[in-house]
Amino acid sequence: MKTNVAVSLSLLVVVAIASLIPGRAQSVGTPGPQPPGSGAPPANPLKVALLKWYQANTTTSFKVGKEPYGVAFDGQNIWTANSGDGTLTKLRASDGERLGEFVCGAGYGVAFDGANIWATRIDNRVVKVRASDGKVLGTYGVGNSPFWLAFDGANIWTANSGDGTLTKLRASDGKILATVNIGNGALGVAFDGANVWAANYGVKTITKVRASDGKVLGTFGVGANPVGVAFDGANIWVANRYDGTVTKLRASDGANLGTFNIGGEVYGIAFDGTSIWVAAPGGGVVELRASDGSILGTFPLSGEPVGVAFDGANIWVTVLDTDSVSKM
Repeated sequence: MKTNVAVSLSLLVVVAIASLIPGRAQSVGTPGPQPPGSGAPPANPLKVALLKWYQANTTTSFKVGKEPYGVAFDGQNIWTANSGDGTLTKLRASDGERLGEFVCGAGYGVAFDGANIWATRIDNRVVKVRASDGKVLGTYGVGNSPFWLAFDGANIWTANSGDGTLTKLRASDGKILATVNIGNGALGVAFDGANVWAANYGVKTITKVRASDGKVLGTFGVGANPVGVAFDGANIWVANRYDGTVTKLRASDGANLGTFNIGGEVYGIAFDGTSIWVAAPGGGVVELRASDGSILGTFPLSGEPVGVAFDGANIWVTVLDTDSVSKM
């Protein structure tokens, strides 16, 4: 009898405690009525893993150098190339704290090679800066008016808008390994794991170049004045500045899989694992679903967004006329 009383008292205590925990009161005894569903789609597991299951916001911005263009992530920090004062700004990605500003003649493009930051300069050179402390390790001549860059795992590629060429430099020592003529006004450039893709700003095309030997594999039609280029693991995305569109090409053969209207003079572009993000001056930043190009959201920015990068959890966008970078 004493045992039965003790068990009953224990159960009463458990029920009483459970009733004090929010959301747990109905877990004891008969379930009560459940609230109706919100109708919201289930969260994307990849975005949950990256802590990005919520919609972007543009409330966090950080001052950098003057007139920032390119932006890159080095595994821990964000770097901006500031064309107005020839500097690189280094920010800690976790909280945006400024870790340094380095005078090196930086112009528009910036890329990370696993240990060092590379930036184009307006004097037809690129500069190599050690990521750990910002020390300049060297400058190297390339083509005329280099704009943006890409790293292929061993080499740096620059898109030279003034002479329509690509320059391939060995990342370890800056030695020029190849100069490839691709056409008119090369600006944006991206690497797909085997090939380099470069946007020809002066014409409505993008050129595919085999990274191993610089052989041109094809030139494919896109929109007017293509600038930004991004790879999503299977496809190449191109931001076409003067018709406000984004073109999706299958990387394997260059087949056109769709052209999507964004509006505004689109510029930089990046892939976050599921979505494509496009800087659209006048309209902010636009998120597209990579699978079908549907617009998932438009996020206003005060100023002219230009470069876009992904740090594994957040999108970063340089804003040219406010001397800042926004974290979304």
